Formats: sequence, C-alpha cells, structure tokens
Amino acid sequence: MVALSAERNTARRMGDTLNDALAASVKVWKGGIVMRNSAGYLTKGAIATGAFGVGRAEATVDNSAGVAGALTIDYRPGTFRFANFATDLITQADVGKLCYIVDDQTVAKTDGTATRSRAGIVEGVDTSGVWVRFDEAVTRGM
Repeated sequence: MVALSAERNTARRMGDTLNDALAASVKVWKGGIVMRNSAGYLTKGAIATGAFGVGRAEATVDNSAGVAGALTIDYRPGTFRFANFATDLITQADVGKLCYIVDDQTVAKTDGTATRSRAGIVEGVDTSGVWVRFDEAVTRGM
C-alpha cells in the first residue's frame, strides 16, 4: 500500500465489548474467564500454557461440536471478581502482580510450576474472591 493522499474512513471497534473467534470443541459459559490460546482463538479459562486472559464471557457459546472459528464470542476486558484458588491463595500483598488461570472461574497466585497461563493483574482481594484486571496487551507485556 502507499501512503494516504486523501481522507480515509478508518474502521474502529466501539464500546467495551469485543468479539473474536472461538476455539474448536469448547463451550464457554457466560460470566466465565475467557483466554486466548496459543493459536489465537478464544477459549474458556483452564490450566494451559501459552494462553493469556482477555476478559469475561458476555454470553454462553457452545462450539463443542465445531471447528476453530466456526463461532465467535462477545467478551469484555475490565476488572472482575473470580474465586481464589485455595491451595495457592492470592493475598493483599499480591495486589499489582500477575495472577494465573486455574479454570473458568478461579485464579491462583503462581503459574503452578509453569503449567498455568497469565490471567491478569490483581486489583484487590476480599472475602469473596480476587478482583482481576483483564487487559491482554498489558498481561502479555509483563
């Protein structure tokens, strides 16, 4: 392509809900952790390597019988509260640090000896769980 020589109507994504292709053979539940796998598709939060938390699922989408990219899912980056993994607890001292995905509703303090992927940044801890900020670009860069 060559540089512009006139105005351009550049497309943009509006709002705070995003949409992208879902991985094969997966069902994502509304309200659950969504992560991007190493192939670039979205999937439910689970113990895996090479993935990154991207946000919360805005709807339940069942692609359990489909190929990768057959369906898409709406997800929302931001800060959400998820369960604190009892055997690898996140504490107040971990605010501002990375936490890691255990499943689609649970996060842990450590990467489980390199078996868990990054969820996001701990923004708070209370008796109901862990507040996690999901921002894929920031989490990838840490």
